[in-house]
Amino acid sequence: MPLSDVLARIDADLPAATDRLLHLLRIPSISTDPAFAADCDRAADWLVAELQAIGFDASKRATPGHPMVVAHGDGEGIHLMFYGHYDVQPVDPLDLWDRDPFDPQIEDTARGKVIRGRGSSDDKGQLMTFVEACRAWKAVNGSLPAKISFFFEGEEESGSPSLVPFMQENAEELKSDVALICDTGLFGDSTPAIVTMLRGLLGEELTITGPAKDLHSGMYGGAAMNPIRVLSKIIAALHDDTGRITVPGFYDGVPELPPEIAAQWQALDFDHSAFLGEVGLAKPAGEQDRSALEMIWSRPTCEVNGIWGGYTGEGFKTVLPSQAHAKISFRLVGTQDPHKIRESFRAYVQSMLPPDCTVDFKAHGASPASQMEIGDPAFEKARAALSDEWPNPAAYVGCGGSIPIAGYFKTYLGTDAMLIGFGKDDDQIHSPNEKYDVESFHKGIRSWARILDALS
Repeated sequence: MPLSDVLARIDADLPAATDRLLHLLRIPSISTDPAFAADCDRAADWLVAELQAIGFDASKRATPGHPMVVAHGDGEGIHLMFYGHYDVQPVDPLDLWDRDPFDPQIEDTARGKVIRGRGSSDDKGQLMTFVEACRAWKAVNGSLPAKISFFFEGEEESGSPSLVPFMQENAEELKSDVALICDTGLFGDSTPAIVTMLRGLLGEELTITGPAKDLHSGMYGGAAMNPIRVLSKIIAALHDDTGRITVPGFYDGVPELPPEIAAQWQALDFDHSAFLGEVGLAKPAGEQDRSALEMIWSRPTCEVNGIWGGYTGEGFKTVLPSQAHAKISFRLVGTQDPHKIRESFRAYVQSMLPPDCTVDFKAHGASPASQMEIGDPAFEKARAALSDEWPNPAAYVGCGGSIPIAGYFKTYLGTDAMLIGFGKDDDQIHSPNEKYDVESFHKGIRSWARILDALS
């Protein structure tokens, strides 16, 4: 049967597909709270049953934490692995929700119909676009267009402690030609995107110690070294006047943006003034020879996430503190080595210490960036398929954050990942009143059907 028949089936089945999503959203699968462990288990069972109902060999796999769901279809040809997560964020503060977060409903808004409820966008609604595309394909053709597998986890919102061990133990079963991850979004409201760059992350906490105890600033001020002064000088020196990061060797492995990708980004017509204006700012503060879009997608950063020391309570206390503290994170790109940067940063800090001060460091994670091989013909086929469904042509984009699963597919399974999602910036994921546009759900299902057709 032609693709048009599959798309027509998706359109006709949208009310039933939406009802199925609402059923899944009613399960409070909060992975971070042990009180909801049974609900996480129930969500996994529900997914297994749904996948079995459309012909997949699906099973729930035990882990030390919440279970995985793994399923395999009966198709042939290219092997595609769909990844998603069925767990959701906690709902606190509950009083900021307009309705029960686990009593999802379809709501009319000024911008169209939305599905309101915890997990609607992150990630149950996105996950179900995979499932419903396969359901429609099977209903019309009786078989799948490719070899398709599903891999759903239940701990993404709590750090995925079981994920890597499970992938290592089941590597042969989980290998595929391409991994498809639906945990991202559109660019704006109507431009589909394939994320091809994910920044890595390095975290460092440092404590500068000066005097052996807090001192009276009238008695010791001027004569004793103040660790806040030392820390402030170090932090101020991390960037030069043009916004470049001064840690030695920091830019080793940072690539220039390929011209074809730069052209796509230029065509997106990103309004940095509006982007910054939404948070009360106006002027980009990073590397001055880079666009704002480059700064958040393809350039590395160094940011101070917290700084404290001395007396910070009500009133005033003329103390000269014994210690000063800061938390600093680095977003990484290209082939930057987080471990080398950690060593360089620590040496840099040590070099700026005066004789009477010492420093202690505490590491907070170190993961490299991920960059997808868009030379694989599957990427351009998927981009063309997305462009056929949405008003604007699809673009290869970057992501300012980090999505570890994409790197895990490459590191542990040797599989490149394609990140395609249909969320919107105003979906309020992780926040009260989370929603997923009905259009995103509907066109997301249609998009996956088109991609399946193109890749097969």
